[in-house]
Amino acid sequence: MACFLSVAYGARDITFADALAAFQGNLDTVEQAAAYQRIPRTVLGLLVGAALAVSGLTMQAVTRNPLADPGIFGVLAGASLAVVIGIAFFGMRDPVATMIASVFGSAVAAAFVYTVGSLGRAGATPLKLALAGAATSAALTSLVTAVILPRSAVMDSFRFWQIGGVGGAEWHQIGLGIPFLAFGAFICWANASGMNSLALGDNVAIGLGQHVLRTRLSSSAGAVILCGVATAMAGPIAFIGLIIPHMCRLIIGTDHRWLVPMCALAGAVLLVLADTLGRVIAPPSEIAVGIITPLIGAPLFIWIVRRQKVRDL
Repeated sequence: MACFLSVAYGARDITFADALAAFQGNLDTVEQAAAYQRIPRTVLGLLVGAALAVSGLTMQAVTRNPLADPGIFGVLAGASLAVVIGIAFFGMRDPVATMIASVFGSAVAAAFVYTVGSLGRAGATPLKLALAGAATSAALTSLVTAVILPRSAVMDSFRFWQIGGVGGAEWHQIGLGIPFLAFGAFICWANASGMNSLALGDNVAIGLGQHVLRTRLSSSAGAVILCGVATAMAGPIAFIGLIIPHMCRLIIGTDHRWLVPMCALAGAVLLVLADTLGRVIAPPSEIAVGIITPLIGAPLFIWIVRRQKVRDL
């Protein structure tokens, strides 16, 4: 249903018959051609939403922090900085190179935030990680601005990507990203049982025979790959990785063997619906999905912070 709505509604509304014809490859009318152009956009929205949701779920499990999210932890800002440096100083244009740079920036930012948040006697508490992530995100965003302001050509190519959106999706770009996303998702799913053990605490996990460090490192690698590639493909889109895991836990519980696929499905649906909403609320203009998701996610983030019983996972 979400896919049909994404194809059918926008600046030009499409009938069910024309949308169905577009899915079948028929381009006899303007409406069918318009619907056909929206299909790669819908597919990209599904992939990016699923990747960000699973990435957020994994970060929450690894850090045992209910506030963990690629945006809050500064991972999206790290990916953005790596991409803009590649474009500004190395003339980077290749999609694969952009994905690699984005993953590298995500990994460096995640490692830095976790290191800073772990300083002190109490270790990596949820509040310290959130504060370290917010400070890191602000600093990296300032660096991004400092790099692009003197370079008008870079600003023009980077401006719309920085907002976050799935418009202008191309099958070539999607095809290049799918193997990386599948690899990252497989790593996270393969560590689902380990993440269940981590939720019980390190000592209990070790007692259950779990290699805690290896589980954390491999799970984090999967989350960083998903976040980095998704950011390279669609720009930084916040709050999907924060709100979807909490919504899914309310529905199916805390078993990560079920949460990983459920979060992937829910994240894909939410991002596609948010993108569709951005196209229909102010026609013929569009509001990028990177603007819509914070409007949805920010109130939920405040609700999560204020919940007294949400201390850990």
